[in-house]
Amino acid sequence: MPISVSLFLIILPLLQAPIFIFSSPVRDPDQVAQQVDESIMNATMARSLGFLSCGTGNPIDDCWRCDPHWEKNRRRLADCAIGFGKHAIGGRDGKIYLVTDPSDHDPVDPKPGTLRHAAIQSEPLWIVFAHNMVIKLKQELLMSSYKTIDGRGANVHIAGGPCITIQSVSNIIIHGINMHGCKRGGNDYVRDSPSHYGWRTISDGDAVLISGSSHIWVDHCSLLNCTNGLVDAVQGSTAITISSNHMTHHNKVMLLGHSDSNEQDKNMQVTIAFNHFGEGLVQGMPRHGYFHVVNNDYTHWEMYAIGGSANPTINSEGNRFLAPDNSNNKEGLRQRDLSSYAKASSLSARPSSLVSELTGGAGALICKKGSRC
Repeated sequence: MPISVSLFLIILPLLQAPIFIFSSPVRDPDQVAQQVDESIMNATMARSLGFLSCGTGNPIDDCWRCDPHWEKNRRRLADCAIGFGKHAIGGRDGKIYLVTDPSDHDPVDPKPGTLRHAAIQSEPLWIVFAHNMVIKLKQELLMSSYKTIDGRGANVHIAGGPCITIQSVSNIIIHGINMHGCKRGGNDYVRDSPSHYGWRTISDGDAVLISGSSHIWVDHCSLLNCTNGLVDAVQGSTAITISSNHMTHHNKVMLLGHSDSNEQDKNMQVTIAFNHFGEGLVQGMPRHGYFHVVNNDYTHWEMYAIGGSANPTINSEGNRFLAPDNSNNKEGLRQRDLSSYAKASSLSARPSSLVSELTGGAGALICKKGSRC
């Protein structure tokens, strides 16, 4: 049974020609999918045997959530990813950067202590937050390589303005952030490193845009109601895992591929696992590439839960579909060309009956220091 998730398109830009960070595709993507399945099976077995009293069978969560002292070893998270984005280390090898100020007054000269100031630094950083905050960005947040944005321990919202752009970089982890009401930005100068800023044209208003980038992991975020996509990956991006996110109330949920004619995206490889695609979602569509869609929960979609175009390989396993009441909207999988799905291997994830446990904690978690998340 094949499946996938998808969205729309976005064009980002500096005056100078963009530099894309290309990563060679995995030669045997089915092997990566098999490794994901084995991780899920091992985590489920450990839970059933009582080795992990707090385990859910979600191998990513079971890797770190059982530790009541997670805040003392935040970087452990970087070793917990699975799938195509499992080598995304983010800021694991860098210092902790504490965001204390939710303001974003000047995208060219960001104030120390702000999220923008942290995101553009040249060295690896693990970015955390001093307290609950709502960050309304003046322009899109341009990430530099080897960064983790870790919202655990605070209730962090990026909302009401442009949101996150991951362009021409590698090794990014976004974890535990609420993103909603993301709007278009652009026609302004924006800094992307301590030594460079450039003119940005109009952005599309995605929550997270991944463009020409690799080794990216988006985990445990809550995403809804943005101008364009919730998570879009385009322009040859690859080595991506999208896991344990909660997505609701949006039209084009996830665009994976710039356009049907874009040859760069044939190397795109994405793992989509343990996400809860909730109420008010309309459609999604991968284009080219290989997509492992495993143990996700699809609830009350409005048009179709999963679609594909331009001959992608969609390996769908153990997903649960709860169709909407509207009898016209019961198309779980939209197949434009059956041959697109014939390539997908039939591997063994956990059965869909266990999906509620695997996805029960999807979205940004409430994590308090000294206790389990």
